[in-house]
Amino acid sequence: MDLTEEGPDDTPEVEALYDLCFAPGREALSSYRLRRGVPPVAPLCLILREDGVLAAAIRHWPVRVAGAPALLLGPVAVHPTRQGEGLGGWLIIESLDRARALGWPRVLLVGDAPYYARFGFTQLRDVEMPPPTNPARILGLPLAPGAWDGLTGPVTPAA
Repeated sequence: MDLTEEGPDDTPEVEALYDLCFAPGREALSSYRLRRGVPPVAPLCLILREDGVLAAAIRHWPVRVAGAPALLLGPVAVHPTRQGEGLGGWLIIESLDRARALGWPRVLLVGDAPYYARFGFTQLRDVEMPPPTNPARILGLPLAPGAWDGLTGPVTPAA
């Protein structure tokens, strides 16, 4: 399995994977509205290929939480024929390690708490994603000690 950064030539194939893995209308979700017009953090957009075939992908986006910098993790997708092999977890761990090394203080996502808890994510009760977002699905992980301490308020696009 080859782990690489997503390049411009990979983007159409990665978008096709996201279309395959997620429901139609995914781009209407609040997370996508925060990403619109903002480039992803390229060193944290990773793909896994085996024999040249795309198996999984992850992206991270810059956002602000109450004015402070943060990463928005997602989407992460694994081709349906490769699910259950730990590829999504591999991408999450690798991208979080790289984010720490780059000095990002915190990361958030909208997702399933039981799945993401294994990576250290917990519910962010005082962080507000644009509606409609289920508050129980707003999760965060400090990449630096205390990075979420006392941080409350809205998530907005990075300028």
